Amino acid sequence: QVQLVESGGGLVQAGGSLRLSCAASGGTFSIYVMGWFRRAPGKGREFVAAINRSGLSTYYGESVKGRFTISRDNAKDTVYLQMNSLKPEDTAVYYCASDRGGTAYAMASGASVDYWGQGTQVTVSS
Repeated sequence: QVQLVESGGGLVQAGGSLRLSCAASGGTFSIYVMGWFRRAPGKGREFVAAINRSGLSTYYGESVKGRFTISRDNAKDTVYLQMNSLKPEDTAVYYCASDRGGTAYAMASGASVDYWGQGTQVTVSS
């Protein structure tokens, strides 16, 4: 059983930056594709970003492309989401996710996710 714990959320003004972290435990971190999803109030789950096992391949949702960067440190069992140029529409609960069997591209649907974190709130004020 893999446990995923997000941190780094908070309140930021539009145009600002935040970095989310997701610490994994209970499994071999390097064998998992890792990703981030979000859910805004009253909306469905949205794919944000994913990164392959080595960290050399990434995939982003269209709404965050060019503003967000996903990275991972396999020595620290942690995946990060650097969020720049934040907009009010980025306000959501952000969830970390892991997928043992898929790819960064395939993770976008959410169907192959094995484990989810509990989420961290990001609020962007205008």
